[in-house]
Amino acid sequence: MATDIANSGTVQGQPVAIGEPRWIRITSITVTLLFLGIFLFLPLIVVFTEAFKKGAEVYFESIREPDALSAIQLTLIAAGMAVPLNLIFGIAAAWAIAKFEFPGKSFLITLIDLPFSVSPVISGLVYVLLFGLQGWLGPWLAEHDIKIIFAVPGIVLATIFVTFPFVARELIPLMQSQSSEEEEAARVLGAGGWQIFWRVTLPNIKWGLLYGVILCNARAMGEFGAVSVVSGHIRGMTNTLPLHAEILYNEYNSAAAFAVASLLTILTLVTIALKAAVDWKSQVEAREVRAIREQGLAEA
Repeated sequence: MATDIANSGTVQGQPVAIGEPRWIRITSITVTLLFLGIFLFLPLIVVFTEAFKKGAEVYFESIREPDALSAIQLTLIAAGMAVPLNLIFGIAAAWAIAKFEFPGKSFLITLIDLPFSVSPVISGLVYVLLFGLQGWLGPWLAEHDIKIIFAVPGIVLATIFVTFPFVARELIPLMQSQSSEEEEAARVLGAGGWQIFWRVTLPNIKWGLLYGVILCNARAMGEFGAVSVVSGHIRGMTNTLPLHAEILYNEYNSAAAFAVASLLTILTLVTIALKAAVDWKSQVEAREVRAIREQGLAEA
């Protein structure tokens, strides 16, 4: 096997590093496995061990507790509103950036990346300065009995802000790498804008779109910093799952805290599984497309 690798440079069609000493490969693999073990697998084991430390009955009772159910519901509401809105924004922004040239295009890309460079806590404080009682719009909101900070609308706004780059950043490079020949051909054949989008553009970006939605949903449900600032930590009303886990841990109720945290851990595992499935499916489809094209060229 080692001889084959050295001679061909590939294993099952995949390129491999050649010419490197064996000890370098072993060291690299060992360091990688140690890193994953310490920073990924060990925390997972600790979370579930602590969650079930007092038995399954305590675990499920902690999840069924009213405040926990309220936190789960609020988390689902925030994610359920943030993800569709960011989906629409991401498609529109990626389409505009990839398909058109216009003044301020680079500035728009910079704005999309803004949540990656700004601390979530700072973004939460910005919303407090805007919509808080002493903020710019606070007096007007109070006069009209509209509550945003320390209420569900503020949590949704903070969640949208920290998650809006995910779909767009997945689609922009994907759409830029694709040519516009299919869209132009559809336009020549008389297709309208919506027909081109649904029948040509969307099928070409579906895996990148799904990938971005998965990441966006995971971040929305696990967001802590921005939501912590705008929520007010009102138990049973404005606490999401991460905030509820923090409160339980601060109250030295570690079993319940880790039980709630285990739900987010399960979400992480599901996200990883879905990402792997999307990657695999997109690679399979890409290989099938290449095979069809190669066959067509050979027949021509």
